[in-house]
Amino acid sequence: MISIQLDQAAKRFQYDWIFKNVSLVFPSHSKIAITGSNGSGKSSFLKCLSGLIPLTEGKITYQANDRTITEEDFYQYLTLSAPYLELPEEFTLVEFLDFHFKFKNKLEGLTTEKMLELMYLQEHKNKQIQFFSSGMKQRLKLGVCFFSDSPLMLLDEPTSNLDVRGVNWYLDMVKKFGLQKTTIICSNDEREYNFCDQTISIEDYKLKNQL
Repeated sequence: MISIQLDQAAKRFQYDWIFKNVSLVFPSHSKIAITGSNGSGKSSFLKCLSGLIPLTEGKITYQANDRTITEEDFYQYLTLSAPYLELPEEFTLVEFLDFHFKFKNKLEGLTTEKMLELMYLQEHKNKQIQFFSSGMKQRLKLGVCFFSDSPLMLLDEPTSNLDVRGVNWYLDMVKKFGLQKTTIICSNDEREYNFCDQTISIEDYKLKNQL
């Protein structure tokens, strides 16, 4: 169980405020969509939540089982799928899964073979990731998020590079493996987040003179 609290959170790049004065609480097990036009700052917001980049002002507090988590330990509690995250392309699929799950625990009962089956990648287990299609890579990025025993899942444009069947696969994985996770999704595509409890527009946290 994990919850997140933002207190006057703000991010600036040079002289431009990407978002400002964000004070929100994301309860444990909640499903939150962060929306906004292209270039509005959704990805920057998610990067701040994950600890990839620091806030300019304010703070983010993570709590797990009523215990505050230090910023240095955020990464232990989350998984992230995003277009800007690269996979190690020299690894075979099995090598990558073995590597990833040295740092994250698998969900109970999941074997490597079962994960390959769920991602429809059984026939490619010994293929190097550099030879995967963009859709295969996207299923892999999402798969390791769904299959990791982490209470927080951050997804940026989760169905990018997926066709209609891939979108349906993603929604099925959410139902099977996402219900017990706190999930935050950055998206402009309602199909990706129509199951969410709450939708927040990042553009509501822009300075008025930037609108």
